[in-house]
Amino acid sequence: MATAQSDCCEWSKYIPWVSTALLGVYVIYQFVKKDKCCDWVNKDVQKDQPKVATSVDIEDLGEKTSFCRCWRTKKWPYCDGSHKGHNKCTGDNVGPLVIKKETK
Repeated sequence: MATAQSDCCEWSKYIPWVSTALLGVYVIYQFVKKDKCCDWVNKDVQKDQPKVATSVDIEDLGEKTSFCRCWRTKKWPYCDGSHKGHNKCTGDNVGPLVIKKETK
């Protein structure tokens, strides 16, 4: 009959191997995983087009207009604040391009 001491020593010899294997799996996972918010810059805007180039008439602008620079807005080309989530997810610091009419 085996003692508790021998049972403990029997499985403990596998601890270094199991630890190394788990560390290896974790490193491989970190290397190959796709980050949900860091792969493509433009995820949704005019994906059917070969190039996104937007034109806005200056007469259509209000007193202050904010344009998206993070490519996450649902109101392209205008900013809807989606950069806040993008920045939190990626650690980025992007914000909108704000155009204001000069007041005289």
